[in-house]
Amino acid sequence: MRGGANNYRPGAPVVDRIGGGGFMMSGTVRRAGDGAPLEGIRIQIWAHTTEGRESDARSHGATLTNAEGMFQLEMPQIVPTFGQPHGHLAYDSGDFETVFLRPVMASARDTSLAAHFVLQPA
Repeated sequence: MRGGANNYRPGAPVVDRIGGGGFMMSGTVRRAGDGAPLEGIRIQIWAHTTEGRESDARSHGATLTNAEGMFQLEMPQIVPTFGQPHGHLAYDSGDFETVFLRPVMASARDTSLAAHFVLQPA
């Protein structure tokens, strides 16, 4: 699901995890056209969790993709806001067009959520 930039924080730091953990946000990043995996791509992640609101700095962090274009970041459990448990992710580093995603969880009991990016060169 395409998402908005609400509560986005430019330059959120690359971190090993956000808060206490227990929930896994993961996904892939591929290049438009040939579908090649993209390594070293910075993905920012933020969400309303058991430890903080989307607007709290402690609820934000970024991670980098590996050689297979995969990323993952552990964080506290996502909790419903506005009726839906969801996360926010963004690519905003400049080599490709900026993308914001807002994937929605099937259940507030889920302990993971995946989002997949296809980036178009800028």
